[in-house]
Amino acid sequence: MRRWMALSLMALVVTSTAFAQDSKLRRIASGIDARGWEAVGRLDLGPSGFCTGALIADDLVLTAAHCLYDKDTSAPVPEDEIAFLAGWRDGRASASRTIRRAVVHPDYDPSRQSRTDQMRHDLALLQLDHPIRDGRITPFGVAKRPRRGAALAVVSYGQGREEAPSLQEVCRVIGLQDGVLVTSCSVELGSSGAPIFVMGAGRVDIVSVVTAKGQVEDQSVSLGTPVAAPLEVLFDAIATAPDRDWQRAGQSRDIGAKFVRP
Repeated sequence: MRRWMALSLMALVVTSTAFAQDSKLRRIASGIDARGWEAVGRLDLGPSGFCTGALIADDLVLTAAHCLYDKDTSAPVPEDEIAFLAGWRDGRASASRTIRRAVVHPDYDPSRQSRTDQMRHDLALLQLDHPIRDGRITPFGVAKRPRRGAALAVVSYGQGREEAPSLQEVCRVIGLQDGVLVTSCSVELGSSGAPIFVMGAGRVDIVSVVTAKGQVEDQSVSLGTPVAAPLEVLFDAIATAPDRDWQRAGQSRDIGAKFVRP
């Protein structure tokens, strides 16, 4: 499991109402429960680490950048030790893929993970070795940052619930601090990179990914990286990144392309 980044957010005012309206986190225990959420998967990292990721195209997985670095050394996790298990539940995946290439946001620095200026850039995009083209697995769209008080949902894996995803159908936007979305969503170790959704008009879109856990007025909160604007940078970077060659987006090498190293 990837390490959490703890943060005390003192500038936000939180009322108990923001949490009282939240639903409980519940296990997605069956195929019926999983319907519509199959594009969320467990991202296995090395021999024992994991995060959560979600498909936003048939060959692209969105997650948190810090998931792709060793928590002790800040070295990138070897690409051959990363796998995406879509819809992983009780020992089986709807689809599993290894990683062809990966990019992280150019303004993300793994040696400064706990700073809010890093959290707002804590995004990575992984390209799978082969697309997942399965009628049951539909990639999610992406939406702009929601307003304060807006209803959200989150699907994640976590410590003690590694074998099936859990769904929280209702949590709330508490506010925005230093470009980081603060929410009442329930998350824990392993939930890093989990998609935070806004739902409406028959659509389910990702507005943020879980990057850290924080504390506001004795209430646990989750911190998320808004995705809409930073994704444009990642799309440009992954389009030019060579296979198995990981550099941070925006860094030039002798061949003149832009790459990232997770």
